[in-house]
Amino acid sequence: MAEDIEKFKKQIDYNFKNKALLREALTHRTYAVENDLKYDNQRLEFLGDAVLEIILSEYLFNLYPNAAEGEMTKMRSAMVNQDSLAILARKMDFGKFLLAGKGEIESGGCERDSTLSDLFEAITGAFYLDAGFETIKKFIIELFKKEFPEPEKLLLGLNPKGMLQEYSQKKWGEAPAYEVINVSGPDHNPLFEVEVKVGQISATGQASSRKNAESQAAKTALLRLAESDKSLMEMFS
Repeated sequence: MAEDIEKFKKQIDYNFKNKALLREALTHRTYAVENDLKYDNQRLEFLGDAVLEIILSEYLFNLYPNAAEGEMTKMRSAMVNQDSLAILARKMDFGKFLLAGKGEIESGGCERDSTLSDLFEAITGAFYLDAGFETIKKFIIELFKKEFPEPEKLLLGLNPKGMLQEYSQKKWGEAPAYEVINVSGPDHNPLFEVEVKVGQISATGQASSRKNAESQAAKTALLRLAESDKSLMEMFS
């Protein structure tokens, strides 16, 4: 059972005037089907995606006055991709307010990155309609600044395995080595932990699939490498 949505205002420091709009934003399509509702949060998800794009476009335009269009486009894509939005949704505990169908809950669907990313966009759309552009703009920019203070580093997450492979081949003439070091959780919702070794460093990643866990490990490795090798960012900007 989802948390009482009346508590939601504490998470975002805003009290929705239109509670029905907030409930729509928190309603997964599986809940709508099971309860014969005529709405779910997909329309608000569509709107929220557009709102995020304009807010973050202006933010990057001002933050990087010398950046080219292509570089800003890549950074914006990294900021609004599934991984980034899911991270923000988890930080704000949005998932505990999601109204989802019984099957979705039992399968662990409410914790999927895709579900949380869609939820973040739907909440953004509802917040915009209820509070107006300036209020949602302030909320979004503060949230992104806190979690992603250097947006250019998110470029390392667009294709982390490919980037790490290219960097490792150029730097050491060898490919990164990945190894599954642990698998936990039930069969229908496993959690893979993968370690990657490259050069003199190692890093781990966790996800519900081996592929995604490898990507997370590669991203962590790239961030560590970027701390000591500034040329790494220049290679992929």
